[in-house]
Amino acid sequence: MPLVNGLPEVLRGRDFNLYWGGVVFSQVGTRAAVAANLFQVYQLSGSTAQVGLVGAAQAVALLLLSPLGGVLADRYDRRRLLQLTQAVALVVSLALAAVTFAGMATAWMVVVAALLATAAATFDQPARQALIPALVPRARLAEAIALLNPSRELAILVGPAFGGLLIAAWNPGAVYLFDALTYAALVLTLALLRVPALVSPNRHTALLASLREGARHVLHRPLTWQLMALDLSATVFAAYRVVLPAFALTVLGVGPAGYGVLSSAPSAGALLGSVAVFRLVRSRRSGMIVLVSTAVYGLTICAFAQVTAFLPALLLAGLLGAADALATTVRHAAVQLETPDELRGRVSAIYQMASRGGPALGDTLVGSVAGVIGPVAALTLGGLVPVLASGLAWVAGPTVRGYSLTPADPSPPSVC
Repeated sequence: MPLVNGLPEVLRGRDFNLYWGGVVFSQVGTRAAVAANLFQVYQLSGSTAQVGLVGAAQAVALLLLSPLGGVLADRYDRRRLLQLTQAVALVVSLALAAVTFAGMATAWMVVVAALLATAAATFDQPARQALIPALVPRARLAEAIALLNPSRELAILVGPAFGGLLIAAWNPGAVYLFDALTYAALVLTLALLRVPALVSPNRHTALLASLREGARHVLHRPLTWQLMALDLSATVFAAYRVVLPAFALTVLGVGPAGYGVLSSAPSAGALLGSVAVFRLVRSRRSGMIVLVSTAVYGLTICAFAQVTAFLPALLLAGLLGAADALATTVRHAAVQLETPDELRGRVSAIYQMASRGGPALGDTLVGSVAGVIGPVAALTLGGLVPVLASGLAWVAGPTVRGYSLTPADPSPPSVC
């Protein structure tokens, strides 16, 4: 990645810097709130299966509303759409904070709040992704995404850990108040951006026709849907976060603060691996990076399921984050680079159904399976799925394993 005065060149732009900082701060609050949701439901119910309902609520919102969010991101001003979704999420966080401080919160209230917050984010994420190409030149797009993904991991690192400290010092209501503050900050940041308004040729196209157009684009790009399948193999079957509250409290015995640190450990690994991310993001072997990283992720999940001590659990969780960061950066950059601007909202929304809907479905699946056969067996079996998926993608042909993010590659396999 080209450097200017020791900084990535992409950070020379005022508007991208503002956007980057606002998004990271907002994500810190969001990740803290998600961790608080999971912990609060377990605290109120004592049931891992009910903790999985948080994921189920998120999955419902993501799978039902993502396509509509993508259509809106391709029709209306993406900055204004983001401001509206942040305002809705702010109100949800304030309401959940109020009932929590009043001692009136129930597990079902937390689940409903997670549903509403995710519904707002479902309209938010496609616009967030589609706005990036308007802030940086195309030649810097891969670097911008390579920077945003480790920044997301920074938010996941700081958010749950800070949330755990707030819960230990007060209660989950303090986390929700902080979350509301970060939403307000992003609304203000978006108002300061100088971004050209989206000129949409699809403003008057029928809704279903717009949805079909985005779906057709994905179906005719083997690279895109194969990357989505690899993502789902890891996030659905190897979803570990749903068992972390029970794991931290009953197996490791580390309490709320320890739970927050354990939740953050994968992001610490992702940040430590960020040097490799920057070096490899434009590698001519980008597809190989995805396949190897996905397989390593699955094998590490299998090992993580077996540990009974805090330090080994932290080290393995860090390795999970490093493997996930490598695969995620390449996947996100590939999808954006392979998609025309007028379709980016819809394609980002479809991809969101895998990248964000997968973990939500995974929480439900793994939480339910863990309630029957135990978390160790559930995670061990689930970890084998991404290993198998990577192997199948490897032998299936060069679509993924031969892909390169470098502009020098004139004929990426995705358009064959």
